[in-house]
Amino acid sequence: MGKEKSKWDDKDIKRYLVKPDKEISLKDYTTDEKNKPFDKETGAKRLEEGLEELALLQDKLYASGKYSVLIVLQAMDAAGKDSTIRHLMSGFNPAGVKVVSFKSPSSKELGHDYFWRHYKELPSRGEIGIFNRSHYENVLVTKVHPEMILNANLPEINSEKDIDKKFWETRYRQIRNFERTLFENGTIIMKFFLHVSKDEQKKRFLERIENPHKNWKFSLADLKERARWNDYQEAYADALSNTSTEYAPWYIIPADDKWFMRILIGKIVHSEFEKMKLSYPEVSKETKNELLKAYDVLMNEK
Repeated sequence: MGKEKSKWDDKDIKRYLVKPDKEISLKDYTTDEKNKPFDKETGAKRLEEGLEELALLQDKLYASGKYSVLIVLQAMDAAGKDSTIRHLMSGFNPAGVKVVSFKSPSSKELGHDYFWRHYKELPSRGEIGIFNRSHYENVLVTKVHPEMILNANLPEINSEKDIDKKFWETRYRQIRNFERTLFENGTIIMKFFLHVSKDEQKKRFLERIENPHKNWKFSLADLKERARWNDYQEAYADALSNTSTEYAPWYIIPADDKWFMRILIGKIVHSEFEKMKLSYPEVSKETKNELLKAYDVLMNEK
């Protein structure tokens, strides 16, 4: 990731970025990158090197204690969120990383605003947070299934007829404001949509059914959601178009080839870490003198 700049620099990864205020269609974005800058074997080597560099950058992030990092992963089922998290985690110190997977909200969570359960799980300064699904479920699954909105018992929302275009525009604005507040208080936000094709999802679903060790990953509910594929594609396109900002950008990552997807995400994360210009904090002259005294004491121990 870090040493491949001669073949793959920051200009190349910008084509996966959703520009602010740009209305997009997911049909315009590939799910399978044809012009890969290297083969799978070379990519695996680059990924290993990049993860080593990320480990050092994470150490500086923790030592400086000024920033926190939030990585958001959203995707259709079987796109590879879990495996991507495992690969990212292999390069990080687990003690400084918080991974949260969000399921359907509980009755207690529905009694608060929809950010409440996510806000509680945000990383502290010096930490990395990875959200497997996130606050975006409130403009994705709920947009495909607006009946879920009624469970929150919101003011002025008495029926699905009240969940109109203005309602969703308000939610997008709320999300932008939420992320701006986080950014202005030191949280670096990276958001990745893992863009898998319908054919590839079918292939992975069949594998889950055929492989006994993967049966647990499959549910008939997955088929019901797959039947709403076009609705979800439209919901994702609307969400990405309305919430990709300079302070919290969205990246659309081709996800049919898992190995390339992981390298691309690693490259982007590495690039964003480098922009922070992290360094270890310098100690005062007095502290340095104390360190020298401590060194002498330890060296002179019998």
